[in-house]
Amino acid sequence: MGNILDHLHTPEEIKQLSLEEQQTLASELRARIIEQVSKTGGHLASNLGVVELTIALLAVYDFRKDRIIFDVGHQSYAWKLLTGRSGMFASLRQKSGLSGFPKRSESPYDFFNTGHSSTSISAALGMVRAMENNHEPGRVIALIGDGALTGGMAFEALNDAGMSKARLVVIINDNQMSIGKNVGGLAHHLENLRISRRYIRLKTALEMILRKIPLLGPQVLQVLQQVKKMDRMVLRRSGIFFEQLGFRYYGPIDGHDLKALKRHLANLEAVDGPVVLHVITQKGRGYTFAEQAPDIYHGVAPFEVEQGVCPVGQPECLTYSDIFGQTLLARAQENPQICAISAAMTSGTGLKPFADALPHRFFDVGIAEQHAATLAAGMAAGGARPVLALYSTFLQRAYDQILHDICLQNLPVVLAIDRAGIVGEDGETHQGIYDLNLLLTLPEIEILCPADGRALEKALDKALKNGHPTAVRYPRGAAVTIPGCFDPASFTIQVVRPGADMTVAAVGTLLSEALEAARILSEEGFECEVLSVQTAKPFDYKTLIASLQKTHTLLFAEETVSAGSLGQMILPEIIQAVPDCQFHLAAICDEPLHQGKRSQLLCDQGLDALSLARQARQLCNHTVRV
Repeated sequence: MGNILDHLHTPEEIKQLSLEEQQTLASELRARIIEQVSKTGGHLASNLGVVELTIALLAVYDFRKDRIIFDVGHQSYAWKLLTGRSGMFASLRQKSGLSGFPKRSESPYDFFNTGHSSTSISAALGMVRAMENNHEPGRVIALIGDGALTGGMAFEALNDAGMSKARLVVIINDNQMSIGKNVGGLAHHLENLRISRRYIRLKTALEMILRKIPLLGPQVLQVLQQVKKMDRMVLRRSGIFFEQLGFRYYGPIDGHDLKALKRHLANLEAVDGPVVLHVITQKGRGYTFAEQAPDIYHGVAPFEVEQGVCPVGQPECLTYSDIFGQTLLARAQENPQICAISAAMTSGTGLKPFADALPHRFFDVGIAEQHAATLAAGMAAGGARPVLALYSTFLQRAYDQILHDICLQNLPVVLAIDRAGIVGEDGETHQGIYDLNLLLTLPEIEILCPADGRALEKALDKALKNGHPTAVRYPRGAAVTIPGCFDPASFTIQVVRPGADMTVAAVGTLLSEALEAARILSEEGFECEVLSVQTAKPFDYKTLIASLQKTHTLLFAEETVSAGSLGQMILPEIIQAVPDCQFHLAAICDEPLHQGKRSQLLCDQGLDALSLARQARQLCNHTVRV
């Protein structure tokens, strides 16, 4: 039969393949995805679970007029391979290569940029309304996982869409997981649907026949629908959630049965108005390691296919997330008021040991960052000491709650901000380069930026003792230890390396790059005074100004977007105190930061040691001015 994938030129050709050829194609897709992710890293388990569903969608729908929006988007690898990007797949998640998520600029078959959860139904409903307004044919499909369905925005969209007559298809990819196991009432409801054979009734063909019978047909159909609803409400003691909102519900069906998938998707063409198709899939399907541990294989670094992500003998380094989780558990065992909150990121934020040891004080709320922030506020108001652990990029989703419910009430909530700074290969939707800028303007909050792993422990201790909101920011990856005179427990600005020629102030973990830049410059006979900035707010102007009164030159380095940054915030007071100060801000450009290795992106943005040394030379020569 040959290699089918490599001989496909357009997605429309999938319709011409036989069922056997499409099944062979599914095997080829899985092999290609596993091979590529083993080299570049990426989202593995979620992509392996939707291979047949992706093929079925392309076999039934015409995406020259129909459209699809992938919620989150980390299940779109098969879609990319089948929509003209197979030849570019080796560049996945690499600098200037294919994104790991859908991107409109990348392909006409990517209809909406995604990267954060629970947005697909809203976007799809908006898209279909625009199409109807323009009298364009076609349906819009929102492909959303059961994990993403726990997000509040998905509920808001379902509420709006259910009462519409929109040509909207919501496909629930139900693999019983987000990154970890799903939690909450909706997860329980979907479980009831999965195990109830009474719900596995697809009546589209019968309904089509009844509608064609004059007079009697519609009446019989109406009676059948009422009986069906009564059956579900009485025998299951609860109505179908989606049908009560106004959707037609079909399923659940086997998401790996290509023949059944194509039949059911084709039948949906006869349904007027919004419809939900409930599809059961297996996360990690086709790769034994991923099937057995789908949480570990959700997002992975490069690995050996035969051995999996943790080959024997591979040394393990403590990450900042590990240090945070270990420290918090130790402090919670001493203080019964300390509680931890996660938004479906228990393992990623280092909280699994806490959850295992103190389950009664651990709360995973699902993909619901807004709820998590206000839950933390309520707990703090009730006398607990909640710690809310979120990735920087997901903290953005709870900004209003942090302001309105935490800061304005001055409640002692600890925000543990993981993945702060450049994240890397996941691209612009996941970079942690905005949280500091957003938080600086909020009242009452203290913002700590520890410079290494030891400092993170001390920062968490300080945050837990504070009587006001405190954010602790730390990056992704292995924790470093800065030797020498650096005091991790001091959160005023520290002079880590004395010098008289210029001042280099580094925020948080950029201290390592600043010290290396100073070493390079020292070999050239140029001595920099290196300052460690571990508290962004309140800011220690006294120490910084004392240094500038000696050097009159400041290179300020921070791993955040330059607009609205800490460096821009402090500049007016610096100029007032030291009017002749030469100043340069080394920060991230005010444009989306695309994917690439962290080291590459640091270099591109002028934040690695060599780039900082170059900017210091330019500043000393007065070629860079305010």
